[in-house]
Amino acid sequence: MEFSMPLFSAALPEIFILCMTCFILVVDAFISDRYRIAVYILIQATLVIGFLLVLPQFREYPQPIVTFSGHYIVDKLAVISKLLIYVFSSFAFAYARDYLKARNIPRSEYYLLGLFSVLGMSVMVSAYSFLTIFLGLELLSLSLYAMVAIYKESNLAAEAAMKYFVLGSLASGFLLYGISILYGITGNIQLDMVAQVLQTRQNIVPIVALIFVLGGLLFKFGAVPFHMWVPDVYQGAPTPATLFIASAPKVAAFAITIRILVQALPSLQVSWEHILIVIAILSMFFGNVLAIAQTNLKRMLAYSSIAHIGYSLLGVLAGPNSTEGYSAAMFYIATYVLVAAGAFAIITIMSRDGVEFDKLTDYRGLNARNPWLAFMMLLLMFSMAGVPPTVGFFAKLGLLEALVQAHYVWLAVLALIFALIGAYYYLRVVMLMYFEEPLESMDIPIVMSTEMLAAISLNGVAALLLGLLPSFFIDLCRISVG
Repeated sequence: MEFSMPLFSAALPEIFILCMTCFILVVDAFISDRYRIAVYILIQATLVIGFLLVLPQFREYPQPIVTFSGHYIVDKLAVISKLLIYVFSSFAFAYARDYLKARNIPRSEYYLLGLFSVLGMSVMVSAYSFLTIFLGLELLSLSLYAMVAIYKESNLAAEAAMKYFVLGSLASGFLLYGISILYGITGNIQLDMVAQVLQTRQNIVPIVALIFVLGGLLFKFGAVPFHMWVPDVYQGAPTPATLFIASAPKVAAFAITIRILVQALPSLQVSWEHILIVIAILSMFFGNVLAIAQTNLKRMLAYSSIAHIGYSLLGVLAGPNSTEGYSAAMFYIATYVLVAAGAFAIITIMSRDGVEFDKLTDYRGLNARNPWLAFMMLLLMFSMAGVPPTVGFFAKLGLLEALVQAHYVWLAVLALIFALIGAYYYLRVVMLMYFEEPLESMDIPIVMSTEMLAAISLNGVAALLLGLLPSFFIDLCRISVG
């Protein structure tokens, strides 16, 4: 086999992030506490420059480029996924500053672990072989395990990290076992070569491999029946860690799901469609029904995330039979991450004096205490519920249209029923904020930094503006999965 020189310019964003992470590690080891802010500035600068390095690739590579001996690809899906990952990660780091400082949580460690996670996600979305997918996934997962446990004084955080680590290791084993079966069948780990060989191998063994691979992927999503870790980790982890887990990694998980199912296993389309139908229905049912019973806002959002993953999977299974399926799923997952990040950010802002203000009762009368923050929360809850004119309405509408196009009308009706059930617990939060009096112990003005105010305002207003003017973002998602 003739060796060809890799196209290093294609992987320039990952190379830059890796070099900057190593550099910031050294800076952090020698810098005094007085200048610790420099680490945060360098982290945000790394994400901004990474964004600027990825942006020109949209035009430089109009056709997919495969390099590094077939293990790395630059296409529209990779480029747009990276842009979203960098933007959401930057917001997550901005939201975390005041929270980490108030609780004396090691800030530099949080940011550096987050940057390693960003590197893992960048590798994942550009992976074109199972080896690269697994490397990126493990770099992301190991960093997230440590982020969950970073608040050493919290027993809940330690318990959540242990659960996440044990179940995550099990899921990685499932994925690796499925990959090894596919390698045994095809003799290759590159996605296009696996797809080519499987076209001529129609037996039960590839379906067994598919089940193991899907098990590993769906754990990262947090879909039923691999959802057991989600409520405990979301509640037990420090809120900035929960915010990070609920945002950018969802985009990366969606990208590798598309790569594996659509690019590597198209010959098993009938099998994975049937599996996804069952998983999507169960995720929407359990996520929405169990969220109603929650009194903790973080647990409620955790169960709602399970339901939202079910909705996004509807777009994936409609994709082969609909012109809008994959783009509707991409649009849905991106807009969900936007509003979920904002919701957890408001919990971060509310928490003070070392106490987590994550009970639903803590948000009683929020409009009387801080009208702007209550309005931002209203926009985010309306978007999650799918109330027009927020972006969540158009995300759900796009999925329903894709399902009807794919002749899954009964599934669209089920999704609509589950959406109506989900609207109840989102609107309950709005009712508490606007129609209940605040508790006497909570009748204290909410103080937030200018940076936090600007970030949450941008987040909430984006949920409204993308609903009023959704066409550009929808076209972007359509291009990414074209």
